[in-house]
Amino acid sequence: MSDLKATVSETKNGFHVEGYEKIEYDFTFIDGVFDIKNSNLADCYLRWGRVLAVTDLNIYNVYGKQMQRYFDHYGLELRVHKTKIGEKAKTIPTFLSIVDSMTEFGIYRKEPVLVVGGGLVTDTAGFACAAYRRNTNFIRVPTTVIGLIDASVSIKVAVNYGNYKNRLGAYHAPIHTFLDFTFLRTLPKAQIRNGFAELIKISSCAHLDTFNLLDKYCEQLIETGFGRTDNAPAEVTKAADTINRDGIHEMLKLETPNLHEIGLDRVIAYGHTWSPLHELVPETPLRHGHAISIDMAYSATLANSRGLLSDAEHMRLLNLFSRAGLSMDHHQFDEEILDKGTAAILKTRDGKLRAAVPSPLGRCVFINDLAPQEMHSVLRRHKEIMKQFPRNGEGLEAFVDASDTGYTENHYDESKAIEEAALTAGNLNGFMNGTNGVSNGVNGHRNGHKDGPEAHTNGELDGVSKIAQQAGFDGAEHGLTNGANGFTNGAKA
Repeated sequence: MSDLKATVSETKNGFHVEGYEKIEYDFTFIDGVFDIKNSNLADCYLRWGRVLAVTDLNIYNVYGKQMQRYFDHYGLELRVHKTKIGEKAKTIPTFLSIVDSMTEFGIYRKEPVLVVGGGLVTDTAGFACAAYRRNTNFIRVPTTVIGLIDASVSIKVAVNYGNYKNRLGAYHAPIHTFLDFTFLRTLPKAQIRNGFAELIKISSCAHLDTFNLLDKYCEQLIETGFGRTDNAPAEVTKAADTINRDGIHEMLKLETPNLHEIGLDRVIAYGHTWSPLHELVPETPLRHGHAISIDMAYSATLANSRGLLSDAEHMRLLNLFSRAGLSMDHHQFDEEILDKGTAAILKTRDGKLRAAVPSPLGRCVFINDLAPQEMHSVLRRHKEIMKQFPRNGEGLEAFVDASDTGYTENHYDESKAIEEAALTAGNLNGFMNGTNGVSNGVNGHRNGHKDGPEAHTNGELDGVSKIAQQAGFDGAEHGLTNGANGFTNGAKA
C-alpha cells in the first residue's frame, strides 16, 4: 500500500511539485499457506468474497484441488487463470492474456489479484497488475527457490523484450507476500539448483555466514529441497531455515533503501552485468540461475585477476558452483557477448559498468574501469581455468526444458499433441506455420521482422491459449484439434 504526500509551490516561471510516497508491504513465513488451519491468506479476501488467482499450470495441477478446498472452506469464490510462462513466453502477449482475465473477472481497483508461482509468473502477473488501471493490488505466493529468495524481495515486475531480460516493466509492490517453503517438496532438483545460484549471489557479496552454510550443506540442500523432503536430516532443515531467512533479510536490507533503483551501485546485481543478454542467446535459453552463475564465475575470475579476490577464495567460490551443478561457462559466452552485454548494461547503469564482484568473500566492490582488452584477456584465462572442472564448467540441466518454455503439462509435451492433432486434421503445413508464427514473434525484434510481434500474439494466444480454454488441457482429441486449428489460423492472421 502507498500513501503519497506532496506539495505544490509557485516558482518564477511556473510551479514546483515535491512528493513523497510511503511504500509498505509485509512478508509472512508460513508452512502450508493453503492448509485450512491457516486463515492468513483467506483473511485478505474476506472483504471481497472472491479470489482471482493467476498461477502456473504445473502448480495448479499439483495444488489446484487444495487451493479450491481452502477457499471453499472460507466461503470464497475462486476463479483461476492458468498460464504457462517460460522465458520465451514471458512476453507482452502473455501479459495481455492475464489482463483479459482481470477484465472478465471485473476486478475492483483495490481488490488484490492472487499470484501463485515462480519468479516468471510473479514478474509477469505483477506487471499486469501494475499496468491495469495503472495500479491494481496483488498478493504474492512464490513457489520456487528463485521466487521465494529473489523475486519475492524486489518490487520490480517485468516482461522480456527481444533478447533482453525484463526490458519492459515497472516498480509495483505487492500488499503481502506469503513465504511457504513447503512448496519445495515438489520442486524438481533442476529448479532447486537454479535458485541456489541466487543464494550464492547474495551471500558471496554480503553475508559470509550464509555462504559458509551453503558451502557446508550444498549437496544436501539440493537433494532435500532445502530440508523440506520427508527424509531431510533435522540439521539440514535447520541450516536451510537459517539460510533462507538470513538471505531474504539481507536482500531486503540492501533493496529497501533503493526500491526504485535510484542508486545504481547495487550489491545484488552481482552476476547481472552480462547475463541479461547472454541468458536468451542460446537457441534453448539458459535457466536464469545458470546464466547468472556464468556471469558470477567470470566476474570472480576478473576480481582474482585484479587481486581483489584471493586465489583460495576464488577457487572456493568456483568449487561451490561446480558442486551445485551450476554453470560457470558456456561456448556462446564469448568476446562478442561480452562486448554487446557491456554496451547494453552501460545504458541501463547510466554510462558506468558498476560490475559487482566479491572482495573478499562476504563483501563487495564495483568495477567501472574495464577496457575491452582486459575483459577479453580475463575471459581467455577463465576458459582455461574451466578445463579443470567437470564438463569444462558447463552445468547440469542448465537449459530451460519444455515446462520452462510453456509447452508441457507436468512433463507432458503438449507441443507434440498439437502436432498430432494438426496431422489428424491433415494440416501439418498449418501447424508449421503456427510454430513459425510463435518463433518469429519471439525473435521478431532481433530479426527485424515487423510482423513478428503480431504473429506471436495471434499464434500464441489463439493457439496455445485456445487449447488451454477449449480442451482444458485434458488431451481430448476434439479440443486438441480445435486448438491446433486455432493455432494455425492465428499464426496465418
